[in-house]
Order: sequence, then C-alpha cells, then structure tokens
Amino acid sequence: MRAALIIPGDKGGHVEVRSVPDLTPSAGQVLVRVRASGLNRGEIGQAKGLQAGSPSPIGVEFAGEVAAVGANVSTWHEGDRVMGHGRGGQAQYALADPRALMRVPPNLSWIEAASFPNVFITGHDAVVTNGQLRAGESILVNAASSGIGLAAIQIASLLGAKPIIATSRSASKIEKLSPYGIDVAIDTSRHSQVDAVMDATSKKGVDVIIDCVGGTVFEANLASLAVKGRLVNIGRLGSSTAQFDISQLWLKRLKLIGVTFRTRSEEERLACIEACARDLLAPLAAGKLRWPIDRTFPLEQLAEAHAYMERDQHFGKIVITIN
Repeated sequence: MRAALIIPGDKGGHVEVRSVPDLTPSAGQVLVRVRASGLNRGEIGQAKGLQAGSPSPIGVEFAGEVAAVGANVSTWHEGDRVMGHGRGGQAQYALADPRALMRVPPNLSWIEAASFPNVFITGHDAVVTNGQLRAGESILVNAASSGIGLAAIQIASLLGAKPIIATSRSASKIEKLSPYGIDVAIDTSRHSQVDAVMDATSKKGVDVIIDCVGGTVFEANLASLAVKGRLVNIGRLGSSTAQFDISQLWLKRLKLIGVTFRTRSEEERLACIEACARDLLAPLAAGKLRWPIDRTFPLEQLAEAHAYMERDQHFGKIVITIN
C-alpha cells in the first residue's frame, strides 16, 4: 500500500510517499480503507523535528470505509463509513482503536468527514471540557480562521455563548468569518484586542479565551479576561514564551490551562474522542456544524500541501485525497 512517511534527516525531516507492507488488524483493532485525510499544522512541526530514527507514519485524522475488523470488535463492520483520530492516517489504509472512530453522517462527503475529527475533538476539549463554557458566557477565539478556531466558534454557538468574539491579523479572513456564528470580529493588525473586547463586554472582559497564538498575545489575553476567566492554550503560532504581571492572575482569579494530545494517555485520548462524538455528532448530522474546505491535494503531493499551509494564506481546512 502507499503511505506518507516522515523521513528523518540531520537538519530535520521531510515527507515522502512510499510503498509499505499491507496492514492487518490485530485483536481489538479496525482496518480502515482511507479515502481522505485532513492536514494539520502540528504535522508540519512533527515532520521538521524528526532528525533521527526510522521513517514515521503521519496523519492524525482520516475518513473511509471499514475494510476489516480484528477479533473482539463488535461495534464496527466491513463497509461502515467512519472518520477517526489516530496515527498514520495519510495512507491507503490505517489501523484504529474502535473507540477512536465515529460514524460518518450521510450528508458528509469523504473530504468533509476527513476534516472533522482533529479540529472538532480539539475544539470540544478546549471549549467544553477545559474551558467549561456555559450558556450566556462570553468567549474570544484567536486565530479564528484556522480549523480549530472555526470549530471552537461553532461549538461556542451551540452552547449559547454571547458574545462570541473572533480575532485575526488578516482583514480578508475577518470578512469570511461572519457566516460561522461570531458576534464581534477584531482585525488585530489594525485594532487593539483589549479595547475591542472591553467595548463588546461592557468593560467586563470575556469568560473564556481559546488561544492558538501563544506568547505574542499572552498579555493582551490576560487583560481581556473577566474575573474568574479561563485561558485555554492550544497552540503557539506567534511565540512559545511570554512575560506577564502575575498580579493580573491573582487579582482576577484566572485559570491558565494548557491542552495537548502529546502528554495524554491512550485512555484520555479515547475519552476526548467519545466526548466529542457524544455532543457533536447529532448537530453535525443536522447540518448545524460546517466549515470551509480551502483546497485539496492528492496524497502524492503531500509535500506541496505542507508548503501551501506554511504560507498561511488558506481559510479553513486543507485535505489530502487518497485513491
């Protein structure tokens, strides 16, 4: 079968598509014939960081049909349409834990289904589990045009958040955000985030911030939070370091929360997937969740897809199609 691999190098790895041995499900595993796989920014960092060792599979989300099941698997059957979160999803076949798979609603294409799992699982974990957002609370999502940003906005809308505030450094991306449930859009290349948040919240600040930018906006994020606000950090697109006045943390009684799959146990990862499925599959099937597909690339052009994502001009998801 054909599979994308990270090939290690002294100055960092790169991706190649190679022929690899076929996969066979062991007991408790499901083999999926992959039709499409979403591309995520973390995969680019993973590829560049591999300097030693063996070639490594890549791709954390995928969609396709169940091709075979191992012993003791009764929840899935050959031919079932599934989308999943796991390892090695950018390949013709992938192995998955049965609990890591979700049923694809009839209204979703393979491309749409493949772009759902990672960003909505991550967004649900950030907004619901860690941010503990409640109806009537306010939320700010920065880097809002990213896949995770768009997911977080829509999850907040489902929960009844008000107002939902989105930020971006791109005026053109700000214009495209309005159909996705935001109340206030802030172009941070032209306007102060803190001033705009205070104007939108009657000087109170927001209850929850979903942060994918990191250090470059850390001080502004703390200043934008309300008393007992929660800052949930997912990514560090701007910087991984910051300085701040600890008195803000103390006086407002803030919670600073980091989320990642890298230090989660397998049980924790599966629990995140199941929580997302519990809360979001019904709205997804009802057409209440949607997101733009910016562009697709065939598997053999994965390196070009990485280069395109790094230019940071896309809006929505980039998806790898697999024949």
